[in-house]
Amino acid sequence: MSVLKGVNSPSIQTPPSPTTKDMAVSGEPDKLVRKSSTKRTPNDFIFGKVIGEGSYSTVYLSKELSTGKEFAIKVLEKRHIIRERKQQYVMRERDVFNKIGAHPFFIQMYYTFQDPDRLYFVLTYARRGELLDYLHKLSSFDENCTRFYSAELVVAIEYLHSLGIIHRDLKPENILLNDEMHIQITDFGSAKMIKTDVDNTDKPETGRKKSFVGTAQYVSPEILTSKDPHCSTDLWALGCIIYQLLSGLPPFRGGHEYQIFQKITKLEYEFPEGFGDTARDLVEKLLVLEPSERLGCEEKGGMKILKNHEFYKGIQWDTLHEQKPPELTPYLPSNSLNSQLWSKNRPGLDDARIGEIIADTVLTDDERKIRLEEQIKSNEYHRFVEGNLILKQGLLDKRKGLFARRRMFLMTEGPHLYYVDPANKVLKGQVPWSKELHPEVKTFKIFFIHTPNRTYYLEDHTGHAQDWCKAIEDVWQRYYGDKDKHY
Repeated sequence: MSVLKGVNSPSIQTPPSPTTKDMAVSGEPDKLVRKSSTKRTPNDFIFGKVIGEGSYSTVYLSKELSTGKEFAIKVLEKRHIIRERKQQYVMRERDVFNKIGAHPFFIQMYYTFQDPDRLYFVLTYARRGELLDYLHKLSSFDENCTRFYSAELVVAIEYLHSLGIIHRDLKPENILLNDEMHIQITDFGSAKMIKTDVDNTDKPETGRKKSFVGTAQYVSPEILTSKDPHCSTDLWALGCIIYQLLSGLPPFRGGHEYQIFQKITKLEYEFPEGFGDTARDLVEKLLVLEPSERLGCEEKGGMKILKNHEFYKGIQWDTLHEQKPPELTPYLPSNSLNSQLWSKNRPGLDDARIGEIIADTVLTDDERKIRLEEQIKSNEYHRFVEGNLILKQGLLDKRKGLFARRRMFLMTEGPHLYYVDPANKVLKGQVPWSKELHPEVKTFKIFFIHTPNRTYYLEDHTGHAQDWCKAIEDVWQRYYGDKDKHY
């Protein structure tokens, strides 16, 4: 569960939280809160919108009345904690937050308090949200962004391990961003305090193994087999994250959890075309079945060896939290499909292009009726466009990072931009139109469609990316442009 979307991050000088000795250690829910010298109650805060939810907790954006500061308050229902038998998880998360204290790459816990029905954890508000949201919008990150953000993750993992803590659920959803776009790691319900944790939650279970819903792609093989705690579990997750940031998808994928777990235990994954050699070498040294053989583990020389990998050449490790992060940019690798960059020259037009129908910008009612009747009779994709007249259609590769799926794109009146799986004849979705939508030519073959929440990365193998952008601009002008002009 990602609980803290968004970040007004505390600076590195922020005083640490009270120590564990200031907190009760009973497993009863009403004993799980800190006995703070400055007592807080729910009435000290204004509770705003919900910014995160879990099976036994809800996170609210809140403002402290006395200071005006914004926090994320995690509210845990006592009855749900007892019913779901989550007492140990709540204690673990509280203890880990308490032990981490104030560190620039972690969400911080400021206060805990309770009322008869609920526990309250007052935490850093991560204003910029999840790293996963940016990954979804851009599909993937370029190597410079991946290098910087994974380097911050390396520093954070090194700090956690120095405290005897294994996160065990690292993934883009649990990596948040503060106002300056630095990482803030959260969600410690699955963490292991290897030097102090004596509960039974990590002993082998009888019957069905523990469910990993939502995080199966990042589970290390040792968790799926022996369940013995090992710091290298976080290094495995680091390898998965680096792979996903560069390629757009996690390395281990499948239709269901069992299939994913089988691929993990057999180390079945492959690199897509365009994945850099240096990054590949790093990922291969992190995604190793034996925990003691992973780059960065104590048995292989520790995190210093990982930091010295060629992929991190030029990183100033000691000042990462003070540096300005690079602008998040999608990965556009140079390969045989997109090596020609856009210039003033462009390919010739082919008005008889197979699979494309381009209507004039302005149609009379009679012309529209004739075209629509012809479309109904002869175009097998008419059934996907909800009766709208198709203005342009063609096969495009819809890319997610370095992965691509061939889709038939159908731009219609409305406006709409549908995309269909041409092999199975299934509608897969639409690009959402708005006044903020705009296309961008990148090469003869590649163009982007930018929307408020996502950038679509498309490739036309016929080399007519500019034609698509021009057609999209014309339709945009018709519906969102200056109504006094005629296009």
